[in-house]
Amino acid sequence: MRRVFTSLLVLLFVAALLVFGAGLWWLHEPLPLKLQPGSQVLDLEIEPGSRADAVAEAIVTSGVDVPVSFLQLWFRVSGQARQIKAGSYEILPGTTPRRLLSMLVRGEEALKSVTFVEGWNFSQVRAALQKAEQLAPDTQGLSAEAIMEKLGRPGVHPEGRFFPDTYTYAKGASDLAVLKRAARAMDKRAEAAWALRSPDTPLKTPEQALILASIVEKETGKPADRAQIAGVFTNRLRAGMPLQTDPTVIYGMGDRFDGNLRKRDLQTDSAYNTYTRTGLPPTPIAMPGKAALLAAVQPAPTKALYFVARGDGTSQFSSNLDDHNRAVNKYQRGQ
Repeated sequence: MRRVFTSLLVLLFVAALLVFGAGLWWLHEPLPLKLQPGSQVLDLEIEPGSRADAVAEAIVTSGVDVPVSFLQLWFRVSGQARQIKAGSYEILPGTTPRRLLSMLVRGEEALKSVTFVEGWNFSQVRAALQKAEQLAPDTQGLSAEAIMEKLGRPGVHPEGRFFPDTYTYAKGASDLAVLKRAARAMDKRAEAAWALRSPDTPLKTPEQALILASIVEKETGKPADRAQIAGVFTNRLRAGMPLQTDPTVIYGMGDRFDGNLRKRDLQTDSAYNTYTRTGLPPTPIAMPGKAALLAAVQPAPTKALYFVARGDGTSQFSSNLDDHNRAVNKYQRGQ
């Protein structure tokens, strides 16, 4: 009888070892995935408040080809079942049960991204949001005014209010959430730049700095010229001279601009025509980056009042009109 009992214990022990070993093997083996034609990943959505058993069911429903009871048991045994986070995930080929649970516990969501480029206007920002992959288009059909109101900035002109950068987001996130982050980023960058302003700047407010920075951004062909260009505009502001910058005129023309800026356009007065009016335009004309913001408040010390494009991205600077006219003849007219 004792031998039988001993043999039974040995068999049970061996069986337990086999089960344990099989479990360890399974935890480190890639999960079989039922991928759709042309797809390289499985999309998994974990709703807030989902219990571990429901998470296991969602995983199997998404296309992981294992018995749901295996996952449910693994989640319980791991001791991490309550740490699984809601979100949007991607399950890649080669993912093991161990790696899958780690991803869910860490909240390693499948992130997408959208990039806003220095010098873009608000229309270009909206176009980028519309093209962004798996971003909820909550701003679609809204006017610019309505968007700013939803962002908690009623009456604020949207131009230049969003910092150019790459923003990541979870699948299904709202485009309004991305805009809100970009607006907060611009607030911080503009405030930081204003705190570093030169003591003799003619700019009176952070808003004026943002406007000038947007002009500098649009006028800069080469980064090395940025502070010098800001210096020219700063000198003109001090002297009460019109800024005479084409990008502001083009912005004011809106859809009427066909790619060619004509003499009559420079002579047609508008709030953004810096040939017919002195001072800064009423709003920014584009999104300035960090370097343009700093250049606007820390312009290069220069006597230059004019600059003209050389045709290679750089600019020729002049301190008087005669030199400027000669530069225009040389670089613009080929004389």
